[in-house]
Amino acid sequence: MEADGENTDDRVRMWAPVGQAVALLLGPYAEVVLHDPDTDRILAIWNSIGARGPGDPSLLGELDALDPSARDVFGPYEKVLADGRRLSSVSAVLRGPDRKAAAVLCVNLDRTPLEQAAAVLSAFGAPTTPRPEPLFEQDWTERVQHIVGTYVRECGRPLERLTRADRLAVLARLNEAKIFAVRRATPVVTAALRVSRSTLYGLLAELRAPSTKDNT
Repeated sequence: MEADGENTDDRVRMWAPVGQAVALLLGPYAEVVLHDPDTDRILAIWNSIGARGPGDPSLLGELDALDPSARDVFGPYEKVLADGRRLSSVSAVLRGPDRKAAAVLCVNLDRTPLEQAAAVLSAFGAPTTPRPEPLFEQDWTERVQHIVGTYVRECGRPLERLTRADRLAVLARLNEAKIFAVRRATPVVTAALRVSRSTLYGLLAELRAPSTKDNT
């Protein structure tokens, strides 16, 4: 931790454990800064990720209000460093018994490692080529999982929340894929849809029943 001056300010002594704890938890990617709102100078800084230090200008103009009636926490909001790194920042106004702003504590989190990790995970999660259908043509159980799973992803609802109309739509796709022409398909489909056999038979009967329009 760096503090301004040999005689540490009372505010620094009071809030140093907080600043150090946050810096230790989120380091080396988080900078914690304690500002003096009266002089607009930095009182102390933990894990500086720039060239700033104690005594440097705080430039607290980014906080739109420091009066007693204003809110005390700002953010998360975005900052961008000169080298292109993006930061997520939170600022907290620390008030005394008189509700006057005694100090401002800011936490600046470098989002670069998070963005890099997200890019890596996204690259791993995305298929690079279409599925080789000939490999799965004979594995009808795999086709059941694929058809049901694709529908779940498309509709954005988990299996447990599929409506009757949803299940009928899935069964229509399975029927089109000739899954029910395979022996022992029923237990595989009931397991995939998480329904009972009686429910499945009822849905299939409804799916295959001639519509009123067909009878006219």
